[in-house]
Order: sequence, then C-alpha cells, then structure tokens
Amino acid sequence: MTAITVNLNPIITLTDNQFYQLCRENPDVKFERNAEGELLIMSPTGGETGKCNSEINADFVIWNRKTKLGVCFDSSTCFKLPNGANRSPDVAWIKKDRWDALTQEEQAKFPPIAPDLVLELMSPSDSLQEVQKKMQEYINNGVKLGWLINSQIRQVEIYRLHQPVEILESPIELFGEDILPGFILNLQTVW
Repeated sequence: MTAITVNLNPIITLTDNQFYQLCRENPDVKFERNAEGELLIMSPTGGETGKCNSEINADFVIWNRKTKLGVCFDSSTCFKLPNGANRSPDVAWIKKDRWDALTQEEQAKFPPIAPDLVLELMSPSDSLQEVQKKMQEYINNGVKLGWLINSQIRQVEIYRLHQPVEILESPIELFGEDILPGFILNLQTVW
C-alpha cells in the first residue's frame, strides 16, 4: 500500500486510547496501526478508486437495509483486531448480534472486533503483496469472508476461514455465500 510507516515504539508505545486521540486530533490524516504497534499513514484514494468504493458500499447498504442482518461500515471505520492491529477496510460488515454485543463505548471508538466480511479495492498505487498480507491478517483475526478486488487486472481474490485463497478472473458478480445470504455484488461498476 502507499503508506508511510512510523515506528514510535523505541520512544513511546501508544495505548488504544492514545491512538484513538491521535486520530481524533488529526482528522485529515488516515492512520492505521499494525500488530507491532507501528503507525501507518495512509494516502488518500484517487477519484476512480473513490467512485468505485462508493458504488460498492452502496450495494452493501441497500442489501443490508432490506435484510437488517447486520451493520455496514465504510473505509473511515477503524477496527481493533484481536492481534492488536487497527485496520480500516474499504468496506466491512458485521452481523447484528455481534455488533449489539459491544458496549456503546466500544461501538463509538474503534470497535474491538473483526468484521464478518471485509473488502479491499486495490488503488493503482497499492502494492499487491502488502494488500494480500493485510487480507490474510483479517482472516487470521477471525474475518470469515474477504474480497480483494484488483480492477486493473480484473481479478478478485476470495479469502475464507480455513481455506486456500480462491482467484477469479473477470467475474461479473460476487456472492455473499452464507455470510451475507442473498447478497450479490455486481462488478460491472468496477470493471
């Protein structure tokens, strides 16, 4: 990914509350934090990627409004994963009962939960290897279904718990499987 890594650990190890405050005090900067506690300063997306992200997120929101099965999140949401990393997938979805089990404070800050589904849309400046590593991190932390969409080469990598990665060439649709029953993502808005 196009990210700058800053290692403050030799000087200070940020607590979860300090990291949250850092993000609140710098709203124009998108931070993530890896499992080692290093800060990642993420670059903004370009117009084409932002447009595709918006279209994809709209499909999730419309489906979720009809089914009322969970909660949708955009790329601005930062999740605290079990390994200690703070990550912001382009799209995330969590089953309603899992979301409701969090306290109001946990929901308001960086939710300490691995989403049920994550989606990452590659930007032209992203490193495929780094995004693949991030996708595997999601799965290793309990995400059940992950989609990595690479629009430049019209390829989708599907990540599932306890299964090898499946690669699809130029798919027209992605199906939510048993994680998002009845959900179909039309990829014609991406290609």
